[in-house]
Amino acid sequence: MKMKLLGSTILLFVLAVAMSFAYGQHRVRRAAHYAANSSNVYPMHEGFVDAHGVMIYYMMIGRGAPLFIVHGGPGASHDYFLPYLLPLARHNELVFIDERGSGRSQQLSDPSGYTVENMVEDVEDVRTALNLGKITLLGHSYGGVLAQAYALKYQQNLMHLILCSTFPSTKQMNEVFVRMKEKMSPELRAKIDAMEKQGLFGHGLPYQQNRYTDAYMIAAWGEGYFPYIYQNHPDPNYDPIAQGNTAWTLYREMWGSDGEFVIDGNLKSVEYVDRLPSIHVPTLIIAGDHDECDPSLSREMHAKIAGSRLVILPKSGHMTFVDQPDLFIGAVDSFLHPGR
Repeated sequence: MKMKLLGSTILLFVLAVAMSFAYGQHRVRRAAHYAANSSNVYPMHEGFVDAHGVMIYYMMIGRGAPLFIVHGGPGASHDYFLPYLLPLARHNELVFIDERGSGRSQQLSDPSGYTVENMVEDVEDVRTALNLGKITLLGHSYGGVLAQAYALKYQQNLMHLILCSTFPSTKQMNEVFVRMKEKMSPELRAKIDAMEKQGLFGHGLPYQQNRYTDAYMIAAWGEGYFPYIYQNHPDPNYDPIAQGNTAWTLYREMWGSDGEFVIDGNLKSVEYVDRLPSIHVPTLIIAGDHDECDPSLSREMHAKIAGSRLVILPKSGHMTFVDQPDLFIGAVDSFLHPGR
């Protein structure tokens, strides 16, 4: 009797497993069917590309010609673009990456490998590995620097270039920071100057010593920068200390260790102004009228790149796609799909 009950139990268990597997397979087939046949389903695909020994994370979503998107920081990740850029997936296949050392991508043991030039090769490796063919390349902030560098080397692989809230010259960007500091209240400027003179790293508990102090992040990002980051729709979740969740080793190598208002890391090599006339692909340049990367820099890029289109968004800081999401998406869509 016990053997019969045991046999029945095993049989029921096997049947349950088989039914569960069959149901799981049905769900997979159903999802694939909807993805293939429904116009309002947008499956997401992600993975890693081994870019000459560095694992680069990518995420793809959307339909149409590839729109490759590179983020700022340096040392942020693609996450801050979401959900704001998702409407572009209706007409283009969006390809986001986390640059080397950032987000989900591999960090390097030797920080000297964090250069614009190496990241250009990472973009090219991802483009090649994913068989994207010619791409539209969109770069925001530092990502716009990377996009310019890519265009200056691999222009033949581009259909369009979109430069958002960026700069072509570190020397000029440092001049913008000087003016930014001059416009601060004397009290805030004195506070920031004192913390920078004391040194921004090595303070506090061991886990705090390799990043800015909380007081400096609040002063620099929460007070000094804030009017240049948001204007129309300040993010209610913005937290200057949370902004410190970044790739600090990379950031110090590229930006430098002397504060937010001077770039003195290896980004000092970024001087592209005189080379911009060699860019001949259709180019869109977007900035906010209150942008951290002053609109004058975008106007200069526009003057140097023949046939480029310039859009200065009103009541907008550095995060143009947050401040003016409809205007930003409209500008990109009308540039890539005129007459749609």
